Amino acid sequence: MPKDPQPTLTPPAVELPGINRWAGPIRATCVLAAFMALTVPLMPLQLVFLKIAPAWARTFPHWYHRRVCRLLGIRLHIDGVVPRDAPVLLISNHVSWLDIPVISAVAPVSFIAKREVGTWPFVSWLAKLQRSIFIDRTQRADIPKVAARMRARLMQGDTLVLFAEGTSSDGNRVLPFKSSLFAIAAAGGAAAALDQDTEARPPQVQTLSLVYTHIHGVPLSRADRNLIGWYGDMDMGGHAWSLLKAGPIDVVIKVSDPVNLDEFADRKALTRHAEALVRTNVADTLRARASQPPSDPAGDDP
Repeated sequence: MPKDPQPTLTPPAVELPGINRWAGPIRATCVLAAFMALTVPLMPLQLVFLKIAPAWARTFPHWYHRRVCRLLGIRLHIDGVVPRDAPVLLISNHVSWLDIPVISAVAPVSFIAKREVGTWPFVSWLAKLQRSIFIDRTQRADIPKVAARMRARLMQGDTLVLFAEGTSSDGNRVLPFKSSLFAIAAAGGAAAALDQDTEARPPQVQTLSLVYTHIHGVPLSRADRNLIGWYGDMDMGGHAWSLLKAGPIDVVIKVSDPVNLDEFADRKALTRHAEALVRTNVADTLRARASQPPSDPAGDDP
């Protein structure tokens, strides 16, 4: 669910010392061409996987997005692991459209996305190929239906990503979590459904906090952070072009230990737990950003 209307903001031009004025556009052009050359031929392959090989359809976007992150120059610094042998509800803060390849590079996941994403040219195809679940946040009656779909997907062993703020931010803060989005925890939720299958592991809840810390090795200050953040009325095309020109980007990702979903009495208890963890991890990362360089990035292999 990338963004909601907020005050009109325009991403500032990326101005980094020591970079030739022509280097940025050349880099952006090359990266964009390489991205399309990688992506377009693989889209029919993922469509085939969706039809005849569901297990591959689940894991192939993870492999693909690790290559996309390397192509875009996104250096991942991952602390924590998302289990592969249990269904997981992964609750994350939301900063930018970059969050999609970043989180998908952490583990095989599908996203809970706002309905409008399913109408965007090209982006909608990628979202559907990754088996995204779409929700109309303007219709409260849609939430129980989405919760039922989430339960069904967890029963299949999927990992689902929920952006609990309901929109994206500038990266300097975590917005309040919307408890209505945690309807899956109501009335026993997925845990009750999965208990019907004695061989299935109970669904887990994990939080994921992400902070973009450096561009081209230069630490991002509070004022610079909206170079990455995509929110308000920012134009996606112009914002993406600025980032492609900018150079390598470091992102620190912290994944919490898993907790059984059925340990939460209701959606509000789950909301409090997830919001507190994400806020703490984001704040800790922001404090550490200026005092130390990022650690070595994670490798390309899962």
